[in-house]
Parts: sequence; C-alpha cells; structure tokens
Amino acid sequence: MLRQISRNGAADQGGKPVLFSCSGISLDLGGREILRDINLQVEAGEVLGIIGPNGAGKTSLFEILSGRMPPKSGTVWFKGENVTGLPLYSRSRLGIGRTFQTPVVPDELTVGETFKAARQAHRPFLTKFDAEYGADLVGLKISEDTSATQLETFNRRKLLLACLLMRRPSLLLLDEPAAGLINSEVDEIDKLLRTLAKEMNIAILIVEHRIELLATIADRIVVMDAGEVISEGLMDEVMADPKVHAAYFEDFSEEAEG
Repeated sequence: MLRQISRNGAADQGGKPVLFSCSGISLDLGGREILRDINLQVEAGEVLGIIGPNGAGKTSLFEILSGRMPPKSGTVWFKGENVTGLPLYSRSRLGIGRTFQTPVVPDELTVGETFKAARQAHRPFLTKFDAEYGADLVGLKISEDTSATQLETFNRRKLLLACLLMRRPSLLLLDEPAAGLINSEVDEIDKLLRTLAKEMNIAILIVEHRIELLATIADRIVVMDAGEVISEGLMDEVMADPKVHAAYFEDFSEEAEG
C-alpha cells in the first residue's frame, strides 16, 4: 500500500514528522507525459530508495525535487514549507543537497580550489576546517594540489559529496552514487550512507540501479515505471509485487527470446 502524503509535509500516517515530501507531481516535456501524480515523503534519518527501469522518470523527478526544473503541477514541501517555486540554489541554502549520475568536477581547479569555491558558493562563507570536515567524513585522502580532473570516479564522487556535506544538509538527493564503482567501493558507500542517515540524521533519497546496495541501506523502496509510482514498501515486498516483476523482467525475457 502506498503511504498517504500529508498535504503540508507535516506528518505521515504514523504521526512522525516528515522532513521532505511532494504531492501530485506531474511533468510534460515536448508534449510527452514524463511524470504523473508522484507522491513521496521521507523523514529525517530515513533512506528512501527509488528504483525502476530506464525511462521510468527517476532523474526527471530529481530535477523537480532539487529545483532545477518546475513541475507541470504538484507541490514540494521541505520542513513544512512550500518550496515548489524555489530554484536549486535557494533549496541548497535551506539544506537540500543533490548529486548527479555523472560526477562532473571543475576542469581548471585543483581539489583545494574546488573546496574553496564550494566554501564561498553562498553565505555564510565556510572555513577550511569545514572543508576538512567534509573530506574526513567521506574518507577523501587526496592532496589539495591534485587536479580535480585527475581523480578517478570514486574520488570524484567523494569530492562532490564532501562539498555538500560541509554545509551540513538535512536532505540528500543522490542519483546513482554507486555507478561506475567496484564492489569494495560500493561497500564504502554503503557504510558512509548508513553513517549519514543513522548517526547524523540526514534524510536520503537515492536513485540506484544496484539493488544489492539499496537492499542493505534503504528503509523503504519506491518503484517507478513509465512516470508513475507502481509500488512502495520493503525491498522484499516490492520485489514480490507482480507490477514490479512485469516492469523489470518481462522486457528482458522478450529480448532474450528474440
């Protein structure tokens, strides 16, 4: 059963405070319906995993939730406030951080210069100690003089995440943080996300194709297909849902037979 979404993001059915939510989110692009009536909510310290086949609308949803794109209709709430009309930078200042599928770093900057740019991105400006805090938190052990473009994928992801964490966000939107990583690196991401959620009380919405990662860290799973939420619950519950099985596996079976 899908959870009932509070209209003002204040509380869910169990009476617990909801940090972040959206209701009735729809999106059309070029005359094509991309998202249809999406409702989500997450509490502080909760990890909500979002899965679905390619083209399900997961990244488009993150574009709206982060403020990079306005919805056709619907509302986004953060800490009880309607933030639907706020752009990405305003949501960032409120405590919402977002990463992308591809860890793009500044071409011309070193690691130290990247941290400095992040520290001075908006007021209040942060100190080098804040940057060190972020680097230590994610386990980034790279010289400040290293060119950011020389970093391998995992360290690029660490650098970008450290730049978010030094601002002490309340919510992270993570788009495929394990993409391009080997198993030992995925294990490290697993431990980091557990720390952020359970010890630092940061809410995390994570889009991820690596089901094994979500199975260990996600408190709940939302499954999307063709722009809609088709199932929600524990990992075992959603994977047993016939609608999810059809969305994930029937196309693969047809391809294999072909």
